[in-house]
Amino acid sequence: MIELAGIIILGILAQWVAWRLKIPAILPLILIGLLVGPIAAEFITLDGSKWIEPIWNGNEGLFPGESLFYFVSLAISIILFEGGLTLKMSEVKNVGPVITKLITVGSIVTFFGAGVAAYYLFNLSWQISFLFSALIIVTGPTVITPILRNIPLKKDVSAVLKWEGILIDPIGALVAVLVFEFISVEAGGEFTKMAFIEFGKIVLFGLTFGFTFAHALNFIINKKWVPHYLLNVFALASVLGVFVLSDTFAHESGLLAVVIMGMVLGNSNSTYLKELLYFKESLSVLLISILFILLAANINMSDLLLIFNWNTAVLFAIVVFVIRPIGVFLSTSHSRLRLNEKLFISWVGPRGIVAAGIASLFGLKLAKNGVPGAEYITPLVFVIVLGTVLLNATTARMFAKIAGVFLTKSEGILIVGASKLSRLIGHYLEMNGRHVVLIDSNQHNISESQKLGLEAINTNIYSDTLMDNIELNDIGYLMALTGNSEINTYAINKFKDQFGENGSFRLVSTAEMKDADSNPAEGLFSHTDDFASLNNVATKFPEIHEVKIRDKAHFDALIKLTNEDREIVPIFIKKKSGELEIISSHRDALSNVDGCFLVYLGKKIAGKEG
Repeated sequence: MIELAGIIILGILAQWVAWRLKIPAILPLILIGLLVGPIAAEFITLDGSKWIEPIWNGNEGLFPGESLFYFVSLAISIILFEGGLTLKMSEVKNVGPVITKLITVGSIVTFFGAGVAAYYLFNLSWQISFLFSALIIVTGPTVITPILRNIPLKKDVSAVLKWEGILIDPIGALVAVLVFEFISVEAGGEFTKMAFIEFGKIVLFGLTFGFTFAHALNFIINKKWVPHYLLNVFALASVLGVFVLSDTFAHESGLLAVVIMGMVLGNSNSTYLKELLYFKESLSVLLISILFILLAANINMSDLLLIFNWNTAVLFAIVVFVIRPIGVFLSTSHSRLRLNEKLFISWVGPRGIVAAGIASLFGLKLAKNGVPGAEYITPLVFVIVLGTVLLNATTARMFAKIAGVFLTKSEGILIVGASKLSRLIGHYLEMNGRHVVLIDSNQHNISESQKLGLEAINTNIYSDTLMDNIELNDIGYLMALTGNSEINTYAINKFKDQFGENGSFRLVSTAEMKDADSNPAEGLFSHTDDFASLNNVATKFPEIHEVKIRDKAHFDALIKLTNEDREIVPIFIKKKSGELEIISSHRDALSNVDGCFLVYLGKKIAGKEG
């Protein structure tokens, strides 16, 4: 009981430490597992026992016999199902040729390059070598996101790394599953026609069960045959049921089935999908916390000594410094990415949770079946995972500065609220070369923003999802433009440090507009215009104009005109260099405006247009 409670407590503690230090959770999880497992047995306990003993003498320990094997199988099936849920086919088409090539060409380069290296360095069979290379194809968002979260990068670079991690996770897992299943049907004798038939059955049943039961689950839930409070646990039971059922009909086809099931459901656009994904993410955090402490603790010192040689260091160097750059440069050829951006993408390629988890599962299975060389799978993959995570977590920021991709000033703009007013302002900013992101919980506003070609995110301002969005790393300005003054104030207080380092602004409230003495420091555009008045102007005159400022006297005359005419609202000063300066409600702070342009919303100033 103490060991079981300890695993959960240590796992969640490791997740918290990772969050505080802004590092991938897999790093402290595996290190804790190694500490309470092989390190404790070798250097701490007097009798050579582990503090946490998953299996001891075959039939003793926390998971005696095949219990650990079954637990790992079920946990990995849930993790892979969640990975499949995140794979949107529309995203594969829309994220661009670079990402598409990275998950295809890059995967092929890693698969063959690492496989050949492992074969010659460790004298493994071709099957085991290619299983190893298939396992290290994946990177994964859970390891890349913490590394990049606090590195301000150009949007294209962060987007490439983010989407590569999301899309390659289930794809890499699928390749690994197929290679493993090929080895499984061949194990025990020479390759025969029967082995090929068995492999075909595994693929057939995995694809069929995954596709069929995904549509069945989608149909049942859409028909509301399952009450809402049972929705998540019913889906969980369905995943486990499909895994076991598929495995019963064709041994080892269950993992393939759940990956396909997740991919089909992830592309179904069902209304319950977001809620299901949140539940699976929470469950995956718990399972991952338990799983990796167990798996690391189950490694013996003899397994680590097996790869404690220079060949392991050479293999790591080949994977990180040769194979990864070759894959990236082939995938980014003829793209708009610059050399320094390609170098940074080549440097950041940490392997993730799926790689380590499936490696442990397959290592256990193949070793149990007596496949030669299977004992190398788990320790080799763990070395690649730990090495790449540690390397990237400690050097990514420094390398970004050396490579020249580190943004010294964040010029992007986050607009809270996607109303017509926000869309007009966002579109103008986008046309003037600024990265603009609009957020709103109203799907109609998001859709209208996207029709204008604006980047818009459907999210609740009170959730923490924005804090983890690495594509917002270049955001340095925050503008709260909703009709709710409480939301505007909350957005400023919550996000000003992360997204408003260069300036955080909000619309004045109705009460502040009526009180001449209540002019907030972060007031936006005008002290005499709240959301209602600005929205009325945007609805009546949905245009943004520019007028050239001749001198200070001319500027004062323009401001006087806007004060008298409530249908003209100044919003920006456009400088000679093209740089935009947001006009706050403290207009007296503006200076050096000669030769600049006044950017305003509303009706055109007759005879004044620049």
